[in-house]
Amino acid sequence: MMNPWRLRLLSQLDTLGTVRAVAQAGHLSPSSVSQQLAVLEAETGTKLLERTGRRVRLTSAGLILAQRARAILDHMDGVESELRGFGEEPSGLVRLGAFQSAIHTLAVPAVNRLAAAHPHLDVEILELEPHASMPALRMADADIIITTTDFDELPLGPDLDLVPLAEDPVLLVLPPGHPAGRGPVDLAAFAHEAWAFDMPQSYMANLARRLCRQARFEPRVVCRFSNYMMALQHVEAGLSITLLPALAVAHSRYDVTTRELATPVTRTITAAVRRGTPTRAAVRVVLDALRHDPTPPPLTPPTERGTATPPGGTR
Repeated sequence: MMNPWRLRLLSQLDTLGTVRAVAQAGHLSPSSVSQQLAVLEAETGTKLLERTGRRVRLTSAGLILAQRARAILDHMDGVESELRGFGEEPSGLVRLGAFQSAIHTLAVPAVNRLAAAHPHLDVEILELEPHASMPALRMADADIIITTTDFDELPLGPDLDLVPLAEDPVLLVLPPGHPAGRGPVDLAAFAHEAWAFDMPQSYMANLARRLCRQARFEPRVVCRFSNYMMALQHVEAGLSITLLPALAVAHSRYDVTTRELATPVTRTITAAVRRGTPTRAAVRVVLDALRHDPTPPPLTPPTERGTATPPGGTR
């Protein structure tokens, strides 16, 4: 009989790519992971791994079992949850991953409403950018994620179910009093400016660089921040300009100016869950709370002067 823990290790190897990465994710040694995967091969009587140089990769049988393992593990989790909450209201832990600007505009309001309606439900909010949230969902480290369908470097696949939540335009953010004129702007006019970017390989960093290159210039990046609040503070001080989603700026307490882009760019915000197994009741109610938000985030950019609202979030 196959051991569920070893199945999870195999599934993680398919997602993360190396035994070392699986070991780090599970706080194990690489030798322990290799040993457990060897036991799984013995349990199945099938060759699941093959060595290529100093690395291992999944065989065809290993790939099939890794894909089936996700469904098996999800089904087991669902059954356990149903048994714990049989005949009762939704309860237990739901892990909700979300990027910064969605935490205070979507995740926190939903969790606040659920706390009153379902006191036995615990929702843990995890700050995860799209490049991290999708692997976390696939490895069952998150039950629901709020992400974007526009992250080209790590596309959403058929193994996930998507629930559209909102559309969020990307804006050029400038210091107060910047002589940019009014109305939509062409990024080419800002080729010689100093730019603030997100961290390398993040969704916004890749998008901003791609948009600048489409405008036929290489941006002069003077700082990188993993937090939109710090980027807005840098722009407010007149030290840089940046590109940010409208959600990030709408809840900012900084004095900045925003402009729409002459060629509009909009990201689609969506919730995602793993496909293929019955969704447990606790996950369903969190998903419904996100989908039926009575106060959805604004789908239009903030005013051109930037708004000063009470502190409540970073992006």
